Order: sequence, then structure tokens, then C-alpha cells
Amino acid sequence: MNLLTEVLAFIVAIGVLVVVHEYGHYSVARLCGVKVLRFSIGFGKPLAQWVSRKTGTQWTIAMLPLGGYVKMLDEREDGARIPDDELRYAFNRQSVGKRFAIVAAGPIANFLLAIVLFAAVFATGVTEPAAIVASPAMNTAAAHAGFEGGETVSAVRDASGGEAEPVRSWSDLRWKLLGAAFDHRNVVLTAKDRNGTFDFPLSLESLSDKEVDDNFMSRLGFEPGGGTLSVAGVQRGSAAQKAGLQAGDRLRSVDGHPADNATTFINYIKSHAGKPITLQVERGAHAPQAGSEAGAPSGIQSNMQPGTMHTITLVPNAQRDDATGENVGRIGAELATQVPSIDVRYGPIESLRLGADRTWELGVYSIRMFGRMIVGEASLKNLSGPVTIADYAGKSARLGPSAFLSFLALVSISLGVLNLLPIPVLDGGHLLYYLVEAVTGKAVSDRWQLVLQRAGLACIVALSAIALFNDLARLIHF
Repeated sequence: MNLLTEVLAFIVAIGVLVVVHEYGHYSVARLCGVKVLRFSIGFGKPLAQWVSRKTGTQWTIAMLPLGGYVKMLDEREDGARIPDDELRYAFNRQSVGKRFAIVAAGPIANFLLAIVLFAAVFATGVTEPAAIVASPAMNTAAAHAGFEGGETVSAVRDASGGEAEPVRSWSDLRWKLLGAAFDHRNVVLTAKDRNGTFDFPLSLESLSDKEVDDNFMSRLGFEPGGGTLSVAGVQRGSAAQKAGLQAGDRLRSVDGHPADNATTFINYIKSHAGKPITLQVERGAHAPQAGSEAGAPSGIQSNMQPGTMHTITLVPNAQRDDATGENVGRIGAELATQVPSIDVRYGPIESLRLGADRTWELGVYSIRMFGRMIVGEASLKNLSGPVTIADYAGKSARLGPSAFLSFLALVSISLGVLNLLPIPVLDGGHLLYYLVEAVTGKAVSDRWQLVLQRAGLACIVALSAIALFNDLARLIHF
């Protein structure tokens, strides 16, 4: 069922993005007076096709839904025989400005789609984790800033001055810190706890470009906190069972640190293989009765009545981690977590503004990240291919409409940025030709276009190979 969801979500996502991108080319071409011969969604054998009586355009849905194209009347096409009375409708007969507009319209359509999708998410409202910080790991930027866990971040401002920007949710905090980390700007976070409101100076200068990735928040020591962490199940013969943990128990703290985030708790357990740790546990109201869990010390269980707090000491077993090959701590307990959430909703005008801001930020981030990958300042592992896109499409679809629309907007921005890269065979390569023609007054020669096209095709093949390798690496963890 999950595979079917991923396939359907992937087809819908790619279909929508391709239609929007190609319709951008199509609509501006029609406005510029260019005759469009074919509008195709997908490649290969046509599954369905029809001809518009009004425009004469052939509309096609093809077998491979991995792209599309708009074929315009053009004298440069092999075997093209254009009547004299239709030459004015040919693409190659248009001015540089019109050709530039037609080619640029595809990526621009993707950016406009992202703005609309983000605006829809902001306007209809989305439930996100609250900006509550979990207890940070030692020697992280969050720990050095003074966070102890449980603080709610309400604003971010530049350490060098300027107005503070409000923080509404964990996602909002992540985006603001991402921009600051990418620019290596130190910031000041305003957060409140039970004792009042305080400023926390956060240093981001030490974060290298390669560390500004999907995991940068965890690297800084930031994880969503303020939640409840409970035991969902216990493995027989495990350290958790021997210590008396049962399904339904609520974990309050580990070695004096709040246990309010699963990632933080698991990482702490991993780092304490063979070392005793102390848990503060509240027995769940629906936990099994004493003695019902085979292999658990009955003395410990009999003293833990529902609703009471108890202290448990256990030693995580050392086990080999398949991903790293290192020995890490395991206690043999399945965890369930609930994180405090907040409903974020904006008005129509503000939603459009925020949608445009988010699209701009992501577009600039994508361009800068790609540039840093080229010069070796960022890892090529950030490239993703169709397998990863399909995986995330399915996951976001299962999370709900808001998550899927946000995913669709993100991929639309990526598609727009990719097509604007100055690589021959992409829209950006053609735009580069037109800029050269506008400056020099002469079109780039067919010979040079052929040479550059081959080079551009080699670049696309290389990028595709790297993206596919990364997809496979994520699937089989090598």
C-alpha cells in the first residue's frame, strides 16, 4: 500500500510540475505570436492525443511521465518546410526579447506555482511543532548559548543589530537559523521559560559550509522539546526489561536531563554503551500489572504503581551499529513521543507575501548550495534523484494535504532553479545564448551550439548519475 501511495504521489507531483512548467512556455509563446505544434506531457509512445481546432496544437500524454516539452514552429528543425505566410509565426524569427521571455517562462511558472502553494498552506493553516527546545547535547552551539531544555523561542535577531523577527513554530525557527547559518551570521534568540524571558547569543561562525545541510539543526544541538516520551514496547531479555520498564511508562528524565525528545534520548543512550544511566520514570496508568512481564525483576515492578514516580538504573547493552560499524548503546525499548504543536494560520495578503518570501529564500539557498557543491564546499550527497523524490512524495502525501503541497512547492522551486542553470540543453543554456546575442548582436553559431550542447548533455548525465547513486546509497545504506 505504501508503494502504491508513493507511485501515485510521484506521478501526481511530476505531472503537476511538468504541466505548469511547459504551460509557462506555451502561454508566453502564444502571447508572442509563435505557433505551437505540440504540447506533450511525458515522453515516448503517446497514450492519448488530440488537436485543438482553435490553435492547431497537438496535445499529447505520453507513456513516460518524467518530463515534457513544447514543440514550436521553427525553421531549424530537421526537414522543416514552412510556408512563407507562416514564417512570422516561427520561433527563430522572433526578437531576442521574445525568445528570452518564452524560454524563461517555464522556470518562472514553477516559481509562481511555489508561491501559490506556500500561500495556500499558510492561509489554510498548518499544525507544526512548537518552537520549544529540547535539552541540548554537551558542547553544541545550543548548549554554549545557555539552553538547558524547555525554553520556547519567540524571536530571532541579528547579533550585529536590527529588528527581531518573530518565531511562530519550529519550522519557522529552522528557516531563520538556516539563513543565518548559510551566511555565517551570529544571532540572538529570545526565549522564555518558567523563570522569565531571556536572550541567548548563538554562534554560527564555526559551522562550515558542508555542515549546513538537512541535519544542521541537530548539529547545532536543537531538537523539538517539551513533549512526552513514553515506552511503547519492551524487548524480552533487554536491558529495559531487566530494569523493570513496561509499555506505557513515561520517561521524565535521563541522568537529570529532561527526556522530552526521542532523538536526543536515543543519542544519549547510544553514547552510554556499557555505562549505567539513571531514568526518572512515571508508571503509566495502563501499564501491565506487576509480575506480568516475563523476565522483569518482580521487586522493581511491585514498587512501581500507576501514576507514581520512580528512579531506575540500567546499563545499555553494546551493539554494533550497521550504519557506522561502531558499538552503540541499546536498551531494547520502543518509544512513542508526542510533541507540543501549534496551529499556524495567516491572512490572504500575508500568506502571499510569506509564500513569495519562502520561495525566494529556497531559490537562493538552492542556487548557493549548488554553487558550493561545484567548488567542493558542500557535499554532492545533497543531490537527490527520482527515487528520493518518490519516497518523499509518498511520505508527504500520507502526512496530509499541507505536507504534500509544501513538498510540491519545494520540488517546483528545485525544478525552476535547475532549469535556470547556464547549462546547454536546459532553459538556462538557451537564455545564455540569447544574452550573448543581445550583447554582441550576433547569434551563437550552430557549430558552437552543437559543441556546447554535447558538453551540457555530459553535465546532465553526470548529475543524474550522482543523484541516482545518492538515491541508492540512501536505500541500502552504503
